[in-house]
Amino acid sequence: MLLGPALAVSAILFSLGVVGVLLRRNAIIIFMCVELMLNAVNLTFVALSQQLGLDGQVFVFFVMTVAAAEAAVGLAIIIALYRHRDTLNLQHINLLRG
Repeated sequence: MLLGPALAVSAILFSLGVVGVLLRRNAIIIFMCVELMLNAVNLTFVALSQQLGLDGQVFVFFVMTVAAAEAAVGLAIIIALYRHRDTLNLQHINLLRG
């Protein structure tokens, strides 16, 4: 199996995630872009495990576990921010100022 196309798709997905995190101001969009970056890393691990052994697939399960925990905690924080400030725009949220 060719390694190049899978790594290219992974690089494109990771780049889209980074651009989304840097350019967007909506908390949910930023959260989804972080998840996109984690999925790109998973794709890289699976692609490399075809060449280097099954260790990459073991790491995928750890990354998926971290992503699930991050999704639960992150969505809870986003809901709490929305209930407190009535906005998801991160420019309008300043938690240090009461």
